[in-house]
Amino acid sequence: MTITQLQYVLAVAEHKNFTTAAKKSFVTQPTLSMQIQKIEEELGILIFDRSKKPIQLTDIGQKIVNQAKNIVNESGRIQDIVDQQKGFIGGEFRLGIIPTIMPTLLPMFLNNFIKKYPKVKLIIEELNTDEIIFRLKNGHLDAAIAATPLEDEKLKEVVLYFEPFVAYIPENHAMAKKTEIEIADLNIDEILLLQDGHCFRDGILNLCKNKDLHENGHFQIQSGSFETLIKLADEGLGTTLLPYLHTLDLKEKDKDKLHHFKDPKPSREVSLVFPKTELKIHIIDALRNTIAGVVKGAIVFQNVQIVSPLSKK
Repeated sequence: MTITQLQYVLAVAEHKNFTTAAKKSFVTQPTLSMQIQKIEEELGILIFDRSKKPIQLTDIGQKIVNQAKNIVNESGRIQDIVDQQKGFIGGEFRLGIIPTIMPTLLPMFLNNFIKKYPKVKLIIEELNTDEIIFRLKNGHLDAAIAATPLEDEKLKEVVLYFEPFVAYIPENHAMAKKTEIEIADLNIDEILLLQDGHCFRDGILNLCKNKDLHENGHFQIQSGSFETLIKLADEGLGTTLLPYLHTLDLKEKDKDKLHHFKDPKPSREVSLVFPKTELKIHIIDALRNTIAGVVKGAIVFQNVQIVSPLSKK
């Protein structure tokens, strides 16, 4: 049995279809099927139940797939060890970024990074936190940028920066005249929130955890966009909180509606997250240094109160 054959097994296990797995593996379907059949004949068992649609793993097949993931991942680390020893910074690197960070942070560092490290092929995906954790632990991502702590013993977190929350309050609101506000000023019933699944939403709810949360009696909004929340606030439908970096690109007339919190400012911790067994540390360090260099000048707040994205209720 070969590493390539195990990769074919993992592709079919993931896509539950031989044709799709073959396309993703850049081989013909007969070639992929033949190689998987060779493994099954060698082991004397069936890995897949082909009678079911979509194709399902047999009980022993599930155990083989679990072990195959470890073998394939570890085989790929041999080149990582050599690259690290040589000080070579290059190769493929898969990075996940959560939606509330990607639109603002990525443009700040990506151009600098690819110019400084042209031999690194970054494959970047926008993913929610749960999907990031799943993919990191299953070897589908090398690292991720997310709000932390995640409190997962298999993952390591290296803090990149602390990003304060900023309140966006329309001009006709009762709090609009305040230069700085306090957490106690927030009315959870009128704060416009992102849809479920966004850790920024969870952070805000955790910030207001001592307040009772009630549904708005007139409407419910399920949005993944800060821009939508800002427009709704401008229509007098409530207030919202924004991550600080998102406020940098607002129009000047909208920046007048921003209100910073008094110290200690509620903030989120943003980190590079990667498996504790990850060996591409040379690329992770390069990412960390590049991001720290561009963010350091943008975020000048020092006295912050970290709000975990995890609900502590």
